[in-house]
Amino acid sequence: MWKIKVLKMNVIKCFFLLGTSLPLLSSCTDDSDSYTYGVWNERSDFDGKTRSGAASFTIGTQGYICGGYTGKKTEYLNDLWEYNTSGNYWTQLASMPDEAGTCRRAATGFSIGSKGYITTGYDWVDIKYLADTWEYDPAANSWAKKDDYAGGARQYALSFTIGNYGYVGTGYDDNYLKDFYRFDPTAAAGSQWQKIDGFGGTKRMGGTAFVINDAAYICTGINNGTYVNDLWKFDPSASEPWTSLRKIIDDDDDNDFDDDYTTITRAHAVSFVIDNKGYLVTGEAGGYRTDYWVYDPTTDLWNNEDFTPFEGSGRSGAVAFSTGTRGFVTTGASSSYYFDDTWELLPYELEEE
Repeated sequence: MWKIKVLKMNVIKCFFLLGTSLPLLSSCTDDSDSYTYGVWNERSDFDGKTRSGAASFTIGTQGYICGGYTGKKTEYLNDLWEYNTSGNYWTQLASMPDEAGTCRRAATGFSIGSKGYITTGYDWVDIKYLADTWEYDPAANSWAKKDDYAGGARQYALSFTIGNYGYVGTGYDDNYLKDFYRFDPTAAAGSQWQKIDGFGGTKRMGGTAFVINDAAYICTGINNGTYVNDLWKFDPSASEPWTSLRKIIDDDDDNDFDDDYTTITRAHAVSFVIDNKGYLVTGEAGGYRTDYWVYDPTTDLWNNEDFTPFEGSGRSGAVAFSTGTRGFVTTGASSSYYFDDTWELLPYELEEE
């Protein structure tokens, strides 16, 4: 398809996204032209091995990907790569220390300040779930071991960062889980994880979370073969930190806002934030998803009307990087196919159908 950069085209379109209009574009176009919103630009392929189930985090404007699974039964990884979002290139960095259990898939990653963290996951070589936690310092290009995750070993947990703390919860350890713990890297050894009570949502693995204005939004995943449909907000500054929001399916006969909520639920999706809106893309739900949805926290509404589908192959177990103004997706798998392509969504551009 022909990709159209709006600011360089003579196009008139008012793009109303979740009740908020984007800037009016100039001049006019033929009414016969048909457009979808958002352009997926392919960026530099990931330089490492194709994989799914890697962990990722963002520090400043740099994205990091660590570990994962290549599709070969015994090939679990512990390598670390940095993606330079401005220069569009990859650099291999120091791998996680070569200790038992550091090679893993289905771990989770987050950053606090200038450092990144990887915790939990699964090690097929030793056939075990993992709870170890590692801190990466890009200034020294080195790793340091931190306290094991206090909730116990697991895979497919989700994580997020608010302020000076990381939060990790849910996942699977032969049972579906819903507990949450807060991580403080400055605390003394033995006390870096503290339990966070109050989450009333569904147990899940393969969920995702994104943070907007110091509040986390938790959604998607799978529990006992069912794709979960609850949406929760976590605001640690509130007197009641956990809030249940509107479900992400069409289940309210009294309102029509959710009439099109037919494909949000899924597992092993990725999410990122652009301009204070949450973007949900990829994952699987009876098939591999390519549609993307946008969440507006000011209205508690989702939208995907006339959005350009993800232009890579549908996939599960990808990773995403988010700088707050840009969002990237890379790696993942579809059945026996494993990927190394990298994509950036330009949400304010139009693509001609």
